[in-house]
Amino acid sequence: MPEETTEVISQYQVYLAGIIFLITYAIIVSDKIHRTIAALLGGLAMIVFGVVDQETAFDSVDWNVIFLLTGMMIIAYILSETGVFQWVAIQAVRLGKRDPFKILIYLSIFTAIASAALDNVTVVVLMAPVTLFVAASLGLSPIPFLIAEVMASNIGGAATLIGDPPNILIGSAANIDFMTFALNMTPPVIISLIVFVPMAYFIFRKDLAKKGGAIPQVSEVEQLITNPTLLKKSLIVVAGVLTGFNLHSAAGIEPATSALLGATILMLWARWDPHDALKHVEWDTLLFFVGLFITVEAIVHVGIIEMLAAQVLAFTGGSLSLTTILVLWLSALASGIVDNIPYTATMLPLIKDLIAGGMTSPHDPNPLWWALALGADFGGNLTLVGASANVVVVSMAARAGYKITFWGFFRYSALVTLMSVLVATGYMWIRYL
Repeated sequence: MPEETTEVISQYQVYLAGIIFLITYAIIVSDKIHRTIAALLGGLAMIVFGVVDQETAFDSVDWNVIFLLTGMMIIAYILSETGVFQWVAIQAVRLGKRDPFKILIYLSIFTAIASAALDNVTVVVLMAPVTLFVAASLGLSPIPFLIAEVMASNIGGAATLIGDPPNILIGSAANIDFMTFALNMTPPVIISLIVFVPMAYFIFRKDLAKKGGAIPQVSEVEQLITNPTLLKKSLIVVAGVLTGFNLHSAAGIEPATSALLGATILMLWARWDPHDALKHVEWDTLLFFVGLFITVEAIVHVGIIEMLAAQVLAFTGGSLSLTTILVLWLSALASGIVDNIPYTATMLPLIKDLIAGGMTSPHDPNPLWWALALGADFGGNLTLVGASANVVVVSMAARAGYKITFWGFFRYSALVTLMSVLVATGYMWIRYL
């Protein structure tokens, strides 16, 4: 009799976990309720209804991810106060010599590079206001510039562990160090950016047909580098943090420790008020991750992920090549439909189960992780809701009076996404399979 009760409770937990998970996902995708509230409600529902206990739920939170993001947010905020992003944007305008396409490419390439060094959401938040000013000076709509920048940001952010939120999740879950991640992810990113340049001309040429007006004068955006001393200190700290990331394996120091140490040293060195710095930490994003970790842990706890892994293996016949390509394209498509952060968080335990089942390559132990990262990062370009950076840019454009619609974004993004995923497919096949 006790065994029957246990079996009934087990089935109840499985179905309940699945239902709560799907409802949570649907709410996040619909954007009817703020995604942070949706994720927290989902995680708390898993605890309240007995799918997981509180201890298991809280233990599932990856604090390496949370504190890594916290440290980098503080560093990025203080760096932004130096005016360096505005300065670079104006240099791009000058180099472009009133040619809108050249300016678009310079801004996009800078955004891509910056997104590899900082997280891409922070970069687009800093670049959007400057881009709005530049486009207005040229007498052009800022929409093509903003869309090009956010697509370049999602591509460039794929190169490093800290460039895109899905990468942070993957690096922590798979225990991949900064340098290993960069060495494996940078080649397809560079190729995709090279191909992006002529493709950008093709898709934006009509919008950029008009020649620009006067090149903005420095006086119009005065206070470009507002604090050279702070800029030097910030860049030294950023270099130190990146060095810490690279020494992760040798020194045994987790990336979160390096990021938090860097943020603390910068606040101390710059005599920055911690209350001000902490006000600019995106607490809603961090709590969103907390809710996601608990929600995903619940479906892992009841065995749903294990069942899905078995289904994937059955479908691919245990073929590493087929499974890797399937993960890549499925991730790209799914990340275009839902935000790539919750999608990646859901896939982490599935990939772990597949690898535990023998899905590794003699050339590299991590092809499934690279497939997930490339698919989630590049696929995030497909639609407005595919990546957090997209949502942020659309919101900032709307506040400035420029509406970017779902299909207005898609008509630019579809070809770029297809191109980058094809590049990733060829890269994966040649290097790992």
